[in-house]
Amino acid sequence: MTGNEQATADELQLAALGHKGELQRNFSPLAMLGLAFAILNSWTALSSSLSLSLPSGGSTSVVWGLITAGVCNLCLAASLAEFLSAYPTAGGQYHWVAVISWKRWVPLLSWITGWINVSGWIALVASGGLLGSQQIVGIISLYNADYMPQRWHQFLIYIAYTVAAFLINAFMNNLLPYVNKAAITWSITGFVVICITVLACASPNYSSAQFVFAEFTNQTGWPDGIAWLLGLLQGGLGLTGYDAVAHMIEEIPNASIEGPRIMIGCVAIGTFTGFVFLVILLFVSGGDIESIISSTAGPLLQILYNATQNRAGAVCLLMFPLICLLFATTSIMTTSSRMTYAFARDGGLPASKYLAKVHGRLGQPLNSLLLTTILTIIFGCIFLGSSSAFNALISASVVALAVSYAIPVAINCLRGRRMLPPRAFVLPSAFAWFANILGVVYVIITSVLFVFPPELPVTGSNMNYCIVAFAIIIIISTGQWFVDGRKNFTGPRTDMGLEVLEAVKSQQTEQQSRDPKLRASAPN
Repeated sequence: MTGNEQATADELQLAALGHKGELQRNFSPLAMLGLAFAILNSWTALSSSLSLSLPSGGSTSVVWGLITAGVCNLCLAASLAEFLSAYPTAGGQYHWVAVISWKRWVPLLSWITGWINVSGWIALVASGGLLGSQQIVGIISLYNADYMPQRWHQFLIYIAYTVAAFLINAFMNNLLPYVNKAAITWSITGFVVICITVLACASPNYSSAQFVFAEFTNQTGWPDGIAWLLGLLQGGLGLTGYDAVAHMIEEIPNASIEGPRIMIGCVAIGTFTGFVFLVILLFVSGGDIESIISSTAGPLLQILYNATQNRAGAVCLLMFPLICLLFATTSIMTTSSRMTYAFARDGGLPASKYLAKVHGRLGQPLNSLLLTTILTIIFGCIFLGSSSAFNALISASVVALAVSYAIPVAINCLRGRRMLPPRAFVLPSAFAWFANILGVVYVIITSVLFVFPPELPVTGSNMNYCIVAFAIIIIISTGQWFVDGRKNFTGPRTDMGLEVLEAVKSQQTEQQSRDPKLRASAPN
């Protein structure tokens, strides 16, 4: 199939889903993998958020929590990949829910899923700036023991990250594929350089295997079991956001085939690199969890300093994750704006006509990008009033995105896994049921736990305000439903024409005939 024929088939499939292709398909599979990997950026996110898990289980939470989160998220990613192959539209989860739900519940369930997903992505944008600001404040603390970090210092750095990501997205849209390729190259280079350097510098004074794989610490005040489960938030953060592939799917060619591969691949790569990196960090950490947790420089920078015994060297190594976090913030903002655009295109948000416009010259939904940026800055203001705002924003993003992953999977299971049409990517039946159920159970457990306060006793400043954020989302979305949605929102189009189905099926059959892997995964 030639490039023009492929483009026609992609646009035909999108038209069958009720939308005109307004975005350019200028992302190659490698560029899209770069975007997805930049968003997960697992080794960076996991190491930068060690403060979430070290007090809640110590090394056992860091290592085995990641394995637990990795297996469960791989199951969820594989489950969602089937939906993506069948319905490659930027709407993602809320569109899939509309396709498979009971007819009378389609508008409401699609509406709820869309609002949760949009909110989760906007909250996730905040994570990059928060993690980056923590690392920069840590550098100052490493060089100046008398420095007393103020929340507003970190807030200003957070704003700088957010504004930089906005400017790149707004005025460099055509260069984003190259930015994403640079992101994955920089990330992998940083991963290799840091691993080799800290292992060489710390040799032979490594921590024991007992410390790395079995050291348990609980500074939360919660019972040990709950404390360990709360530590899963670190693994959840490092492996969330893979639905970015779905929300950017209208900008890659051969979407129904390449999309599922990229979605599963980015989670697998993220889990592997994250595990290797965290294990290496623990081996070179010096073996004193208490001093790492209490360090004003932050756990990651303190470990790098312990390994190198050189402040300049530790800071130089920290430049890799710092720049990775800027790439991640940029990519998350890109995806968040596309998700907002897609939901507005179906009339799911206030001022939908305004938010669904694609800027003619810039070739992107600029209004949705502006909304994402403004709300991200507003979310960041929470940090000025609460010491646990970091946990709250991270929890809100991880929980919201996970819930949006679980809703279509759960509905499909309740309907006997019979609601998806023929598609290029199909899980074997027995494994599909296992993956679907495990993923949904994981989301239910973690969604409850991640709204718990991070430590006891609970005070006004350490309260987990994630639950407040969800209450605000529920109040606004419910009010908007009764004001407008109940009357006007019908959900996305779900009735693909027979002639379009035949065209799409023909496209997929031809691709499968050329690719043995696809032929093996095709339905019998």
